[in-house]
Amino acid sequence: LSVGFRTVEPLEYYRRFLKENCRPDGRELGEFRATTVNIGNTGSITTADGSALVKLGNTTVICGVKAELATPTADSADKGYIVPNVEFPSLCSMRFRSGPPGEEAQAASQFIADVIENSQMIAKEDLCIANGKLAWVLYCDIICLDYDGNILDASTFALLAALKNVQLPSVTINEETGSSEVNLKQKNPLIIRKHPVATSFAIFDDTLLIVDPTAEEEDLATGTVTVVTDDEGRLCSVHKPGGSPITGAKLQDCITRAITRHKEVKKLIDKVIKSVKPK
Repeated sequence: LSVGFRTVEPLEYYRRFLKENCRPDGRELGEFRATTVNIGNTGSITTADGSALVKLGNTTVICGVKAELATPTADSADKGYIVPNVEFPSLCSMRFRSGPPGEEAQAASQFIADVIENSQMIAKEDLCIANGKLAWVLYCDIICLDYDGNILDASTFALLAALKNVQLPSVTINEETGSSEVNLKQKNPLIIRKHPVATSFAIFDDTLLIVDPTAEEEDLATGTVTVVTDDEGRLCSVHKPGGSPITGAKLQDCITRAITRHKEVKKLIDKVIKSVKPK
């Protein structure tokens, strides 16, 4: 099929491939793009307390986690905070402009906040150092470097990998002075209680599901759905921003595929963490 036809009739161009159960990039409908992850000081951000770079095909996302000390709020005296923020700088795609975060970045930040909350990946109590006095705040900045669709899967993966790379110094409170003393020589990894993994699908012509959509596929789709599962195969959340409805049977199919994808991602993360020597 010609490039001209793809430009003039992109949807018809795609339909001809989908009829043959494949996609223009050569993938099957249920096939993910090549996925890679780099963790910590292997080319990620050296100034962060934990970092990771994830590539999903061309989509490239970096996550840096910065830990700071703060006083817990009165109503959550025994809890720390996790503050995620997703950014789409104009360099990552023609579709984004410089300036304050647009709608898509805000929606992605909210999605990540929901994943953290619903999956209970980190117990906020684990971030408390001294009840009512001192707790950790984890600022998780997720920045897209190259946007080619399926940003939610890549962002969730980058966040999880970066958090697994975090080493927090031990902190004690001096009883006499009441001031905090940080021991940078003694560092402990974060306790990650759950490993949420996102799996996204694009819906074509209201009925056909394709996994890990590119930016072009997202633009042509009649809807998208993202399923987040944890280690036990439990559903953490289903994110469906409008678009064509999805039947219960189709959703069940998505969940089954998401559980399989979770195993692959977890295996990939474990392998990379093993190869990274602690600082």
